[in-house]
Amino acid sequence: MRFFNRKAEIERLRDIRERSKSNACFTVITGRRRIGKTELVKQAYNDSPFLYLYVIRATESDLCDGFQRRIEEFTGRTMPGRAQSFSSLFRYILELAHERPITVIIDEFQDFLKVAPSVFSEMQRDWDELSGTSKINLVVMGSINTLMNKIFRDRKEPLYGRETDHITVRPFEVSALKEILSFYNPKYKPDDLLGLWTFTGGVAKYVTLLMNRGAVTREKMIDVIVEEDSFFQNEGWAVLIEEFGRDYGTYFSILSAIACGKTSRAEIMNEIGGEVSGYLTRLEDQYELLSKNQPLFEPTANKNCRYKIMDNFFRFWFRFIYKYQYLIQVRMFDELKNLVLRDYEVFSGIALERYFHAKFIEEHSYTHLNGWWDRRGENEIDLVGDNEFKETLDFFEIKRDPRRIDLDVLRSKASAFFIKNPGLKSRKLSFSGLSLDDM
Repeated sequence: MRFFNRKAEIERLRDIRERSKSNACFTVITGRRRIGKTELVKQAYNDSPFLYLYVIRATESDLCDGFQRRIEEFTGRTMPGRAQSFSSLFRYILELAHERPITVIIDEFQDFLKVAPSVFSEMQRDWDELSGTSKINLVVMGSINTLMNKIFRDRKEPLYGRETDHITVRPFEVSALKEILSFYNPKYKPDDLLGLWTFTGGVAKYVTLLMNRGAVTREKMIDVIVEEDSFFQNEGWAVLIEEFGRDYGTYFSILSAIACGKTSRAEIMNEIGGEVSGYLTRLEDQYELLSKNQPLFEPTANKNCRYKIMDNFFRFWFRFIYKYQYLIQVRMFDELKNLVLRDYEVFSGIALERYFHAKFIEEHSYTHLNGWWDRRGENEIDLVGDNEFKETLDFFEIKRDPRRIDLDVLRSKASAFFIKNPGLKSRKLSFSGLSLDDM
């Protein structure tokens, strides 16, 4: 698949490279696995040579052998002797950058924890000593967010405070998904776009796999995902087990419960059969997989909250792949496909709400945006958008089929909203329906 989007990130990386010619720059790039961090950096720096080093889980000596060969190929110089430590190589690069600007990319940086944890304190020492007069553009990337945050955000860690720039690579926005799908399927239907959003959440690797397979309609996407030996079926295990460690079973059970509609703390506890508070907190704050969703304008301490899986792909994976893992094990792929098709309309209805939420955020339409529901669940509004600068308040009912939208019911629910938020009645109000036709 050709390279799409990421213009702002590329411009920023090139600006950092320009600044590094005067002052050493240390950029940390984070983002979930498969999001496209490596390809982004290579695209940004494809107009001039750079030194690319990939950290593999080997002995430090073996890793340095490979790094030394890469450095010698890049510089055209033979280093004196055989490097035994990464520190000796890093010092060599910093000293070389005194003579001329150098861009160095270190991929899977967090894996130094497995190779030689002392690397981080040694890098701190060398950076503090030599970076002042070095023209180095150092870019490090990692795919395990918990470890990257620990390395650079924990005050107790040696590299804390050393980064000069931080870039978080996020999923493609909905406008980018529309551009991509339009390129590969100019006659796509709204449900094809919703399928791409529902199944991939804008994660570059997943979008690429589907487009390269010609899966440009909802039906073909489902075929690729549920076929035998599909990449997508092992993906949840591959991405999350290392993040979660030995407690992955409990985390998976919680995420599966939420994906299947058990979104309150009480419902999750009943489903799991035990206390989940600590797990929910870590999934939200440490792993950044969950968000605690409050009704719009209600305080965060309010108990009337629902948990949601932020990543669309994981929401789909836990709802259909993890839940029906037993079908995959006995190779009943047609049966799995039938279950996806059976439940897809309801499942994608929630994805459609999330689509419009993401679309309005991308367009900077509102200063406050979320759904609203009362404590008893008797009144629920799919989306409420407040623009405090324009003093407008917009209520939306979102359905796949526009014929199912009832604006009179929406206005009735808004009356319940104003009982809780009487100060907003003075806003300019609107009541609208959104459907597949409005994507």
